[in-house]
Amino acid sequence: MADFEPKIVAFLCNWCTYTGADLAGTSRLQYPPNVRIIRLMCSGAVDIIYILKALIEGADGVLIGGCHPGDCHYQNGNYKARRRIAVLKKILNQLGYDEDRVWLRWISASEGKLFADTVTKMVDELKAKGPNQIKELWTA
Repeated sequence: MADFEPKIVAFLCNWCTYTGADLAGTSRLQYPPNVRIIRLMCSGAVDIIYILKALIEGADGVLIGGCHPGDCHYQNGNYKARRRIAVLKKILNQLGYDEDRVWLRWISASEGKLFADTVTKMVDELKAKGPNQIKELWTA
């Protein structure tokens, strides 16, 4: 398991977290290459089906990044995302799956370092947990 490298799917808000990720790149901040980014117009556009599909198909973790509460370009999209993720985590917990593989973080366009630090921390924590078992359990 020492060579395990987690796969992370990140659903990022176009206006804040995606731009923060771009800032991390243009600032040459180092973070692990384990994350695959999917840009959405708003974190509120993330349906829990997308997250479950990523986990079932082999992602070890899912990161949802959005604007800070009160700063959403679509007024309340990030509040919708927060409610959806809370429901998803309850469902995962009730089914016996690890809810801590799904992270919701508020990262603004000017917080490139926070994005890099978040990805680094997520990779470290997923390495400690080991591979995601949902794929094997789902297809068994």
